[in-house]
Amino acid sequence: MNTMTSPPPRSAPAGNEHPLGDLLRQWRAARRMSQMDLALEAGISTRHLSYVETGKARPSRELVALLAGALDMPMRDRNALLVVAGYAPGYRETPLSDPQMALMRRAIDCILAQHEPYPAFVVNRHWDVLMTSQGLLRVFGWLRDGAQPHGNIMRQVFDPADMRPFVENWEEVAGDLIGHLHHEAATDKTSRALLDEVLAYPDVPARWEHRELGATPLPLMTVTFRKGDRRLTFFSTLTTFGTSRDITLEELRIECMYPADDETAAFCRSLAEKDA
Repeated sequence: MNTMTSPPPRSAPAGNEHPLGDLLRQWRAARRMSQMDLALEAGISTRHLSYVETGKARPSRELVALLAGALDMPMRDRNALLVVAGYAPGYRETPLSDPQMALMRRAIDCILAQHEPYPAFVVNRHWDVLMTSQGLLRVFGWLRDGAQPHGNIMRQVFDPADMRPFVENWEEVAGDLIGHLHHEAATDKTSRALLDEVLAYPDVPARWEHRELGATPLPLMTVTFRKGDRRLTFFSTLTTFGTSRDITLEELRIECMYPADDETAAFCRSLAEKDA
């Protein structure tokens, strides 16, 4: 725990709106932290944190960074907190197409290529598909008979006109994804809109409209696809760039799907041989 001494509060500009305080309260609620919890974690007094949240004190850049760290905020949201506090963003966001990202794209291409002939894909923070392996295109193409899919994993799984009819354990898979989306929607408007959209699809359980407090994601996601008499079962692993100081890289997730049985592995190999 950080035990730095809290500096005396400085006067903040007059006004009724305190966007910094609003953001801090929003994140405290998402992290289920009281004002005292956050103050203790950041090593400051509860009184000083109260002054910051109500706009009576303007925090230093260092204190804003300290609070963001105590709340375990992603880089994009740390930038937002710094901006509303009156400071410049601390983290850059470089498009994946930028020449500076050439080595990272090469690394991702290698991961996808090495995973052949099995499915793998790359998504951003809002579950938009950015890159895929050939294995995924073959397996999903076989399931859909070439139909054009959504470009977003959530829509693919929840839309009855996309992958949903082929997911044999759909309620288990979709329920786990809804848990992730509820968690993200607590602090992100785009995720909130996506959550509302997928909840509106037909036959989505009404209980999923509310976040299940205390629920934890499955330690290992397993999905079973079924088409006719053919069943394919995969388990997945996620790769993230956890030590990056770039927003784009921090938000990327690479999901690699592994065959859970010999029949699934053999079918993936046979699809690759036909495509050769």
